[in-house]
Amino acid sequence: MSALSIHEGEWVVVCDGGKALILENAGDGKFPNLRTRDVFEHKALATHDLGTDKPGRSHSSVGHGRSAVAQTDWHDQEEQAFLADLVQKLEAAITAQKVKSLIVVAPPRALGVLRPAYSGALRAAVRIELDKDLVKLPVHEIEKHLTAGHAAASA
Repeated sequence: MSALSIHEGEWVVVCDGGKALILENAGDGKFPNLRTRDVFEHKALATHDLGTDKPGRSHSSVGHGRSAVAQTDWHDQEEQAFLADLVQKLEAAITAQKVKSLIVVAPPRALGVLRPAYSGALRAAVRIELDKDLVKLPVHEIEKHLTAGHAAASA
């Protein structure tokens, strides 16, 4: 595995469904120096605070059958809304020319929510996507994971 090259001024977006770190390379491609540019965090409420209704029931149109309706996954909806908001923030930064290229680091589930939400401009700006969950690590550890040959890049 080769080390990941992070271009000068490039942003590294490290996120999951509840937290996003926007890091900027203040160094160069050979000696990166990731600095925190922004942190977005979504404090998830307890399930009982998100939705209090019991799952519904439906009645069969033929006969006397009844069946339960699946309960809404409120946490999943909150995570999707958080990631959609993150995409809007990134698109605004691309449009305002604050950044030219991005590396996105997120667990596979979060990448699955992010990808379909990318606009054409954001999709073009995403240079690399890594399916790793590094959001809980300190910035210096994230930098070490990305540059010390631990990263298997997929463009």
